[in-house]
Amino acid sequence: MKVIICGAGQVGWQIARYLSGERNDVTVVDSNEELVRRATDLLDVQGVCGFASYPDVLERAGARDADMIIAATHADEVNMVTCQVAHSVFEVPRKIARLRAQSYLDVVHSDLYRRDHLPIDVVISPEKEVAEAALQRLSAPATFDIESFLDGKAQLLGIALAADCPVLNTPLRQLTDLFSTLRAIVVGVRREGRLFSPDSGDQLFDGDEIYVFCHSDDTDRTLEIFGKSVEKQDRVVIVGGGNVGLEVAKHLETRASRIRVKMIEKNRAAAERAAEALERTIVLHGDGLNADLLAEANIRGAGAILTVTDDDKTNLLAAVRAKSLGCPMAISLINEPDLIPLMGPLDIDAYINPRSTTVSSILRHVRHGRVRGVYSIGDAEAEVLEAQILSTAPMAGQLVREIDLPEGVLVGPVMKGETIVIPTGSTRIEEGDIVTLFVLADDVHEVERLLQVSIDYF
Repeated sequence: MKVIICGAGQVGWQIARYLSGERNDVTVVDSNEELVRRATDLLDVQGVCGFASYPDVLERAGARDADMIIAATHADEVNMVTCQVAHSVFEVPRKIARLRAQSYLDVVHSDLYRRDHLPIDVVISPEKEVAEAALQRLSAPATFDIESFLDGKAQLLGIALAADCPVLNTPLRQLTDLFSTLRAIVVGVRREGRLFSPDSGDQLFDGDEIYVFCHSDDTDRTLEIFGKSVEKQDRVVIVGGGNVGLEVAKHLETRASRIRVKMIEKNRAAAERAAEALERTIVLHGDGLNADLLAEANIRGAGAILTVTDDDKTNLLAAVRAKSLGCPMAISLINEPDLIPLMGPLDIDAYINPRSTTVSSILRHVRHGRVRGVYSIGDAEAEVLEAQILSTAPMAGQLVREIDLPEGVLVGPVMKGETIVIPTGSTRIEEGDIVTLFVLADDVHEVERLLQVSIDYF
């Protein structure tokens, strides 16, 4: 597949890294010569320096025979015009654009929007993706990561293990005997900075960060088995009244279970806009780092604080200040990957990485064929794939233990009809089944061969 990626920032870089690693023909376009050089030096991609919306630049990038264009520059207008030029001048079959401004999103999602007038096949909203990720984190505050699969019937939980975890130093194969009715499986372990797929003889240790797949009905029990208390949030403080904070607050207001929300926003104009847009949320104008203001927001009585300003350091410091004042749970928005290792030392419970959420969303649409979902783990360390099994797929008709899976791959829950199955070695994968797989980055191409999806992207 021939793909043009416009924008060599964090998102564009990560998409180029994924797709070039899977032997696609990738060209990166950016007006910043240094970013283009970095991409061509470190990745197996071609580079073109120039403005992505210019027809001559897209011509040099090979738009005439491109299969897809992904417009992920920092400017909404450039992304929209790029898709228009790609459609009108070069007839590129599939066009994906990242749009941030709510005004554009309102039009695109309205009945007035006509794709023949603005030919964008898929619109990705980073703020919406991040807001959804934040809501997921709040729904399971004991996790550092959470994502739904198989039509919401299965959950991937990221759990940080502590010394009080009751199943430490226990081989994973024994968990099945100890908890015979538990529909859960450990698919990934991060230990001392290294992520790997465990085998049945591996044990879990204090300090491990694990990824567990479970049936959605067994989420609370799974958390308890791994030493996490299950508490429902009824009071939340949000620091940051921008698009992300506003989106989260709106969703929390519409929930049937009453959740009391207080928002702190430093910019007066933004605070006033938020107050006008929200009905039941109390909006406070001021600095989220101010202890007196946090006390006014009753941070000690809140179940969680969500820090989602546009400044990573503010988010970290506000979370630390809130925890020091007695808030039991802190979730922070972190753009810069280098800051993520500080989560543990700073006692911040969970983070949201906009890059990972946006990359996952774009990849979900890039691999459109039989792959129904893609979720990026960590800093592009692994993926979780959800795919339907074709009759011609090499794994169709085989028992799990017979499938020649790479070492970095584990099969997660399988949906057979309407039933969710936690697989064992004797589970047979059949045509039409929908499978989930935890896949380390180096093994993605081999898994696509087993699924027979690499030729069916869109």
